[in-house]
This record gives sequence, structure tokens and C-alpha cells, in this order.
Amino acid sequence: MTLQFGVFDHIEPVEGMPLQQIYDLRLEQIEALDQAGFYAYHLAEHHTPAVHSLAPSQNVFLAAVSQRTTNLRFGPCVYVLPLHHPLRLIEEISMLDHLSGGRMEIGVGRGGVMEAYFWGQEADSDTNFERYQETLNIMREGLNTDSLNYEGRFHSFDDLPMRLQPVQRPYPPLWYMRNAETAALEGMNTVIVGTLDSLRSEVVKYNRVWAETHGEGALTVQGQVPKIGLVVHMVVADTDEEAIEIATPAWDKYRWNLAAPRRLEAEKRGLTQFQSAPDGSFGFSGARPAHLPDRETRKDIEAELERFDTQSNRTDPTRLGGVALAGSPDSVKRYMEEYEDTGANYFVCSFQWGDLSHEVAMRSIDLFRNEVLPSYLPKAAE
Repeated sequence: MTLQFGVFDHIEPVEGMPLQQIYDLRLEQIEALDQAGFYAYHLAEHHTPAVHSLAPSQNVFLAAVSQRTTNLRFGPCVYVLPLHHPLRLIEEISMLDHLSGGRMEIGVGRGGVMEAYFWGQEADSDTNFERYQETLNIMREGLNTDSLNYEGRFHSFDDLPMRLQPVQRPYPPLWYMRNAETAALEGMNTVIVGTLDSLRSEVVKYNRVWAETHGEGALTVQGQVPKIGLVVHMVVADTDEEAIEIATPAWDKYRWNLAAPRRLEAEKRGLTQFQSAPDGSFGFSGARPAHLPDRETRKDIEAELERFDTQSNRTDPTRLGGVALAGSPDSVKRYMEEYEDTGANYFVCSFQWGDLSHEVAMRSIDLFRNEVLPSYLPKAAE
């Protein structure tokens, strides 16, 4: 099975750096990814009071990506569907697919109820999930029809002409993050967060559910082999010691950026419904909707990272928190061998996170491109 490579990104703040410069430097990185032979660039969606995402309107930034790259595919990972009007989403997806010559990928998710609260929506998990499901259904149908008819709780359309449609039919590839079972049932690719051990079990589950739902060896509706991969936050340096020294404080900063500002905002406003989930973690995502199947039990990512950190194998200092990777090219190659053994077919890098600098990220990209990728992408070595 051929291993393909992608990049997941938040575009976090850089202290003292103007926003325009942050965007310019990130586009420079993305050009390097395009030249190196990466499959796709995946951009997260988060909104204030979060601080770790400076591209909350993904489509605006991805429009720039479409014009700065030639082969690299790109897309949201994920669109927080409850926060989007489905018609605007259909139109902008179609625009991006055409601007890029058919290189759009679509990640979808329901996000957290705290963001819904700050957007003036219902801050309960059941309604949040209903908004997600309805928007997804409309998006799928609207991207592949000349006339949209839909009757729902939040949106209704009567024989509405669909003037814009994507290049890719019936629509660009779909992704669902952090839940392999749901992704397989829905016929989507997936990216999970976790360790190599958790990836191994998720690959087994994903392949089993995919075969049961769509048939053994079935392809996606776009005619592609379904992808499953793991996000690997990494620093690659000349030596393990150098990489670990750089990555360790950056990992702490990343963890802080990911959750602390939202938690502090909830505490300041006395929003006790968001301060603690039933399992004792910060309740950004809210409780599981009552009518959802058990597979959709949703835990906040900070709690997940804490669990992986607690359970991680401390015998290998290059595995930060069990989920991040900091090491020399040789250490990365050893990690890649273990990764391939899981059965996953997609490797998702994250090169700039926490307070890592652009220079550190570019150094990691260069080392990964020159020392690791040639074993998997022969053309990247030319």
C-alpha cells in the first residue's frame, strides 16, 4: 500500500510578528510542500475566544493557497458545519475547486458547543449535532445537483437553481477527523489524533467498518482508495538532542494555546456549563448528544492529549507526550517503519506549532523532504 503525505495546520500566533507576515511565511512553507510532493494541506477552523487559529475563514486563506501551488491538494480539516450556511459553503467549495483546477478536499465536523455559544447559537450538543447533520446533507446534495430541494429544521429550499458546481464529481473527497468508525460509515477519509498504538487499532476498526458498509476493497465515491492517517506534530533536526530541546517547550506552548484561553474565558464569564465535562475534562465540546450512537462519544482534544501523555512510552525521548515526534532524520525513519506497520496509508505532518519559528519549521520540512521522503516518493528526490 502506497503511503501518501499531508500536512495539518492551525496557523498559530507568533509573538511580535504582524499577521500579514505570518500569512506570507506560511504560504512560503506551503509552496515548499507543493514542490516536495506532499498530497494535501489541511487547515483547521477555530474561532475566538480560541487563539490558536489565525485563519478562521479557511476559504479566504485557501484561495491564496490555490494560486501559490500547482499540485498540492488542500482543504479544511475541518469545516465546523454548524457555523456555516450550507448554500454559501456549496458556492465557495465550488469556487475553490475551480480556482485550483480540481484540488479541493473537504473535511467536516461539528466542532464544540462553546464556539456555538459565542456565535449566538444553541449551546447544547443535540441541536449542535442536528445542525451539523443537516448542513452536511444539504452540502452533499447541493454540490451534485442542478436544482436543490430540501426540507429541514434549520433550512428549506424549493427547487433552488445551483449555479455553481465543483470540478470533481460528485463532489470533492470528504474527510472526518478523530473518529475512524464514523468516517468509514460515511464513506469518508479520516485523520485521527493519538499514538501509534491507538492508530493501529483505529486502522483495524476503519478497515472493518469500511468493508462491512461499502464492500471489501470498495473505493470512495471519487474512485480513490480511502485514506486513514495520524497527525504527527514534529521537529526534525540534525540530532535527537537538538530536536528535543526545540520541541519540548513548543509542545507545552501548543497545549496551552489549544485550550487555556477558552477555559479562562469560560471561567471569567462564569460559564460553568463549559468548565467541566462529565469525565472531568474541560467541556468545550459539550456532552454527547443523547440520541447519538456510542461511537460519537466526543472528548475534548486537550483531555485526549493528557491521556496519551500519561500513557506514553517514556523509554523513547523522541516521542513527546506519546503523540509528537522530535528527532534526527534517522529517528524519524525508525518512526516511519513503525508507522507503516500500523497499516495506515496517510502520514500527516504538522511542522509549525506552539512557538516554533518559521525557520525551525522550514528546517524540519527540508530535512524531512531530503532525508525521509525519497524512500516513499521517488520523484521528491530528483
